[in-house]
Amino acid sequence: MHLPELISDLAIILLTGGIVTLIFRKLNQPLVLGYILAGFLIGPYMPFFFTVTDSVSIKTWSEIGVIILMFGLGLEFNLHKLMSVGGTGVIAALTEVSGMLLVGYFVGIALGWSSMDSLFLGGMLSMSSTTIIIKAFGDLNVSKERFAQLVFGTLVIEDIAGIFMMIILSTISVGQSVSGGELAVKLLMLVLYLALWLLAGIYLLPTALKKTNRLMSDETLLIVSLGLCFGMVLLADSLGFSSALGAFMAGSLLAGTVHAERVEHLTMGVKDLFGAVFFISVGMMLEPAMLVEHWLPIVVLTLVTLIAKLFFSTLGVLLSGQSLKTAVQCGSSLAQIGEFAFIICSLGLSLGVIADYIYPIIIAVSVITTLTTPFCIKGSEKFYQAISKLLPEKLRAKLEHYTDDERGEAQQDSNWAAYIGRYIKVLVLYGVIMLGIDIICRSFLLPFLSRVLPGEMPGKLISLAVIYLGMALFVRPMLDLKAPQYMTLWLRGSFYRLPLMALTAIRVLIIVLLFFIPLNQILGIAGLWLLPLILGAVVLIYRTGWLASAYLKVEARFLANLNERKLSRFENAAEGQTWLDEQLFVDYFVYPENLSGRSLKDLAWGQRFGVNVIKLVRGRKHINMPAADYVPQSGDRIYVLGEKEKLRLLRQSLGLADRDAPTLRDFVAAQEEGDKALYSYALDIEKGGPLEGRSIKDSGIRENYDCMVLGLQRENLPLAQPDINMVMLSGDLVWILGSSSMADKVLKA
Repeated sequence: MHLPELISDLAIILLTGGIVTLIFRKLNQPLVLGYILAGFLIGPYMPFFFTVTDSVSIKTWSEIGVIILMFGLGLEFNLHKLMSVGGTGVIAALTEVSGMLLVGYFVGIALGWSSMDSLFLGGMLSMSSTTIIIKAFGDLNVSKERFAQLVFGTLVIEDIAGIFMMIILSTISVGQSVSGGELAVKLLMLVLYLALWLLAGIYLLPTALKKTNRLMSDETLLIVSLGLCFGMVLLADSLGFSSALGAFMAGSLLAGTVHAERVEHLTMGVKDLFGAVFFISVGMMLEPAMLVEHWLPIVVLTLVTLIAKLFFSTLGVLLSGQSLKTAVQCGSSLAQIGEFAFIICSLGLSLGVIADYIYPIIIAVSVITTLTTPFCIKGSEKFYQAISKLLPEKLRAKLEHYTDDERGEAQQDSNWAAYIGRYIKVLVLYGVIMLGIDIICRSFLLPFLSRVLPGEMPGKLISLAVIYLGMALFVRPMLDLKAPQYMTLWLRGSFYRLPLMALTAIRVLIIVLLFFIPLNQILGIAGLWLLPLILGAVVLIYRTGWLASAYLKVEARFLANLNERKLSRFENAAEGQTWLDEQLFVDYFVYPENLSGRSLKDLAWGQRFGVNVIKLVRGRKHINMPAADYVPQSGDRIYVLGEKEKLRLLRQSLGLADRDAPTLRDFVAAQEEGDKALYSYALDIEKGGPLEGRSIKDSGIRENYDCMVLGLQRENLPLAQPDINMVMLSGDLVWILGSSSMADKVLKA
């Protein structure tokens, strides 16, 4: 019986890799270098050792290795991790990546390389090694230092930039030239698909895993996870993107679920196996003769990597507002290239757009800079001292005072900056969702209906109905007319009113155009006379309570899935019932004379600022939960409930100084017991009970019992001061505020 060459090759690969990595483990060196050395020993350029024969199959295995490595990278990444990076990581990563792209390109041109070789070289030099840095930080015991945390944040953004870079390089490589229009379209489509994958995945995947949780043995979860990985690879490939992107997205979707640690543990062996095969295949391409022939580029690129990455990383951290010392420490840590450079180089070789000699050169540079990384980190203090001596005294003093805290204080604003930030986020988020609904229905639903239904028109009409129903759910949140900063800015005077009106008009126009696109693309209608009709439909949709309720249900599900890992610690109600005490605050002030004669309904503090009047004290008279038509008088003490920022905005609009408001828990505890006191209670919404399926507005809790719904907890997700259109579902924990007697009536009812 003849043994297939692949099996004998795997025996050689794994035995050699195992022996070499044991030695490297003993020497306390990075295992990546051991794998590369093992690959060199069994490669075609080392005839004195066992040699791999089935190179085609090994290449396939190494491609699987890239997919598994990117899947593992995605498992370590999630939206919460991205949001926690902060400005320093973003600015530092973008500065370093863009700077090294330019330096790498021009150094490649100076070495006589082609434009495509030089472009890929810039991409390879811009990626630092997460594996090597983590190893070096661990060995030097600096992982918990402030600069180390900033480096980790920078590496997260670098990984994202690397994914985008692979897409850009693939697009450019197709035509061997840079086409601005094509590249822009490709990037826009990439952003759109990424956003849709993330949103759809976060909404669907955790729910599906939760429903099948009882069936998920370790074996099943492993197969499902790897199936999702390779399924996303197929999807990415069918859309014209790289397989690495699909694998990364699959991992990042699983990273947000409660199964993330378990999946990471189960796939660790698979990742180690295929990762080892990939890095060993990298070592197999090391040709000693080529290294000798290209010694000059190796030396030049090593020096460029060490010096340029130190410079641009330091500059990026400085620009983000950190001190010079912290910036130099970060720059010293990032001065190397690693595994992502190999992946980018493999991409160029698979596309046939870069020269073969680049691979061994990059491997050599990576090995050298890996060995120098610990010395660079340990020498960062000396680098800092040397740079300080070279800088002029005035510039050095200015840099030392340019700290993150001072910069943060100087840039603190204002409601205008907060409103603009919220405006852009809301517009982009819901714009992408609405456009995605249109694209998905036109790309998949319409062709399917056209095949199964007689004639073209029924399929088109049904597709339009589905598109508009889906888009209608997001009209209300996209308009975002209850943004608390809006009213604060509006009340400041006419200076802000024109820009606010213009921004609102732009938002409405974008929604109208999004609604116009399906009519134009599916029915071919291009008349501008439709725009006023669409505008009227948008206004009607905004006022529809049923659509608001449906959206709120979708939003609650999405938020619960997005925060599933964070909320998993609240698996029992006893632990989860303290959230309200932490999130809501109670403030009070004396009612100003200039507002006399206006009812609470006229003041509309709930709509404008998201706060509620819970008590009014006039002399010895306490009025709990005053009705909307109640008219406060000058000198009354008004107690309002809300989140801290919303209370601050209300005080600001009234011209009152800020103060530290107590939490709801502290307020309740400080009251004297009796009918005048207010208490918070939790209601369990039971299946088939009188409140199940009813919105807060229709529940009658406020009107019939003088109690206020403070919030609800759905699947451990706290929703403070929810919209009155929110429908209460079985299993929800609803919090109410009221006097002991009135709350008792609600509980009995």
